[in-house]
Amino acid sequence: MSRYAEFKPDSDFCKAVVGAGWADAERLAAALKQSRATERSLPDLLCADAGAPEAELYRLLADKQGLPLEDLRGFQADRALVERVPIRIAGHYHFMPVRQEGRGVVIAVESPLNLKTLDEIRLHLGFGVQQVLARRSEIEEALKRHYGFAARTVERIVSDEEASGESVESVDVPVEQIDRMAGDASVINLVNEILYDAVQRRATDVHLEPYRGEFRLRYRVDGVLYDANLSAGAKNLIPPVLSRVKIMANLNIVERRLPQDGRAVVKVKNQNLDLRVSCIPTPHGESVVIRVLPTQMIFDLKKLGLTDDNISLLEGLIKKPHGIVLLTGPTGSGKSTTLYACLNKLNSKDKKIITIEDPVEYEITGITQIQVSPQVGLDFARGLRSMLRHDPDVMMVGEIRDFETAEIAIRAALTGHLVFSTLHTNDAASGATRLLDIGVEPYLTASSVEAIIAQRLVRTICPRCRVEDDAQDYSLKKRIAADLGLKSINDVKIHRGRGCDNCGGTGYHGRTALHEVLMMSEGIKSLILKKASATEIKARARQEGMLVLLQDGWKKVLEGVTTPAEVINVADFEGELSAPPERKTPEGAASVYPGGFAPVSTAAAPPAEAPRPTEVRPRPVPQTTRPTHPQNRSYDRTNIEIEVHYKPFDPRLDLTRLEKDHVAFSEDLSAGGMLIKMTESFTLGSLLELKFKIFEHGNRQLQCLARVVRVEETPDGSTYLVGTMFMDLSTQDRQYLDDFVKKANRRSAGA
Repeated sequence: MSRYAEFKPDSDFCKAVVGAGWADAERLAAALKQSRATERSLPDLLCADAGAPEAELYRLLADKQGLPLEDLRGFQADRALVERVPIRIAGHYHFMPVRQEGRGVVIAVESPLNLKTLDEIRLHLGFGVQQVLARRSEIEEALKRHYGFAARTVERIVSDEEASGESVESVDVPVEQIDRMAGDASVINLVNEILYDAVQRRATDVHLEPYRGEFRLRYRVDGVLYDANLSAGAKNLIPPVLSRVKIMANLNIVERRLPQDGRAVVKVKNQNLDLRVSCIPTPHGESVVIRVLPTQMIFDLKKLGLTDDNISLLEGLIKKPHGIVLLTGPTGSGKSTTLYACLNKLNSKDKKIITIEDPVEYEITGITQIQVSPQVGLDFARGLRSMLRHDPDVMMVGEIRDFETAEIAIRAALTGHLVFSTLHTNDAASGATRLLDIGVEPYLTASSVEAIIAQRLVRTICPRCRVEDDAQDYSLKKRIAADLGLKSINDVKIHRGRGCDNCGGTGYHGRTALHEVLMMSEGIKSLILKKASATEIKARARQEGMLVLLQDGWKKVLEGVTTPAEVINVADFEGELSAPPERKTPEGAASVYPGGFAPVSTAAAPPAEAPRPTEVRPRPVPQTTRPTHPQNRSYDRTNIEIEVHYKPFDPRLDLTRLEKDHVAFSEDLSAGGMLIKMTESFTLGSLLELKFKIFEHGNRQLQCLARVVRVEETPDGSTYLVGTMFMDLSTQDRQYLDDFVKKANRRSAGA
């Protein structure tokens, strides 16, 4: 009998499910019958088979059953409680221990359990239990997080071995036993769980790494490795797990001294996956990496992260009848994917396309693909030489590694073939000099190469939790504005991901590419003929309008696609990007303000003698003249007008001799800063020296440095509202100011 056999949803729940369109009456009745006959809960059946929204369904079920709904996202249970409830019990009945209450424990279940099941759990645990509801997916994640990945499967394997009287303590298992265990249903299930979990996490690689006394499982997701948190007992299963993977890839399980490579095709979630398995020997066993590739993939130039201008350039290149198009970048930068997208665009019945690759990553119908095999003497040069005898229109060479391969590729390009290939260089300009370094004559490079494209991959911000990032440093925004030639730093908007279920809490979901397209113009060709350096070639290309990798990355930052940290991580080697031009002050003197930016005055030069400070009692400012502010402030704020004396400040110079005080009036005030109405604007990050008096039980003059954090132009365009943050206000003055603001607000409320 199912553990859900006695679960009887009330009529209101059934009516709500049918009314919401999640299931009709017949499907609901069938799901309820199936739940009572099997171990699948009604919410699981409705979500998986009927397509009901999980979050809304569980909220409705909790409301109708009168049970609390527990949120287990990011939940961390007490370690002592987890150790008190064995995984064999929690996994078998599919619940997560949440907390201890009195002498019992609260467990999160996906659907109300029947009385017999609850009694069984009480008997196994030795204490009472209370139920709360939680989403099935959240329970599964909580079990993995607290007990370790595949903990239930590992526990079952160990229990079966102990029951049979065989020891599993030693990892040095004989080959015969490994072979037998590799075919055992439990080990097969464990490997299947690893692969299924990898697909669920969108992993591109699975790393199985044995060390002394432990076994490490890691996934590479969006280019970053994450630990899978295997259960403690998994270290005893290293040999059978690795042997099972080798059997799947048709490798020799007896050979553990030499590297081996193989492949396998598996089906996960109705999707065929191509697994590339590589084994290398280590002192504590074989380390295995499984590359997970879909057997069918859609290659679209518009989905590769290319800008509209670069798409136009690339589409023009692939229409050329001959020439070489080179892609450069390190291993794992997506070069092959871009090449496949180009070939897929060209793939038609009237074109013969042949490739030679190491390895063939994706199979494309209509394209003849050759796998490099050094064991039999088939390398890039020999394969390329043979390809020419098959009358191809388009050719792709996986990589140009030596002079012989480069020479044959150039000969093919000069005799009417369009050739695609890759080089391992940091940027596009270095690709031209690399060909010269391996022995290609400059005139051959200039006459055969049509373009060189550099590429890098960056993680993209999760679209479901993307928010604007206001905490980014001012200097970074200034750098982005300067590198892109923006007129104002206010045009720089940076985003980030907060972290959610969709992205696994990382804030990133998926990857996109940065590109640098170097077209072989006449100017570039002349530099190549002169054997110019990569720096000279890049400088000329930038003059002709080429955007370097860093600039393409900054554009994607402004579009909210990725973060500055991702761009800097892969493309911050552009030392040739010029600093912003030095600006001038209104008087014509060189800028002396932090970051090279000076205040831009919109009014006439200040008078020779600034007016003397006058004592002004605070008076309320009409609410309509004050712009809106965020409500989550550290200090209270009040609308008040106070005379403020200010002047620009630079720590490197004594500006007291250069500038006289300017006079303005505040719009509002807090112990953290003030909003000042001025006739001139300042750039964000500028420093000001402020002086102002507070009339409260006598005059108190305050003086401090303040940083400009916000600038807004008033509707009439005659003045600016400049938001400042106090930098070095003493603790005593800050407390005095905070008390003053609170009293002013109380008086205003009383009035």
